Amino acid sequence: MPERQGQVQLGKQGINENFIQTLKEHFNKCKNVKISVLKSARKNKSDVRNFSEEILEKLGRNYTARVVGFTIFVKRWRKNVRLC
Repeated sequence: MPERQGQVQLGKQGINENFIQTLKEHFNKCKNVKISVLKSARKNKSDVRNFSEEILEKLGRNYTARVVGFTIFVKRWRKNVRLC
């Protein structure tokens, strides 16, 4: 049975190609991934919002994100998501 939600930590190395590849591997197993942004990766809360935008840009159109505190929840959709 596939996992309901994958978990990944975003550390001081930030968003690099290896991090994006790890995310894509998690999305092969489940459709939701919880990304915990560690203190070493951020200076303030606005950094978390910037990270979520950068992650969505690198993943593509079938993904959406929600930021709660210092956590980013990313969801993969089957069809393309239209943003107005």
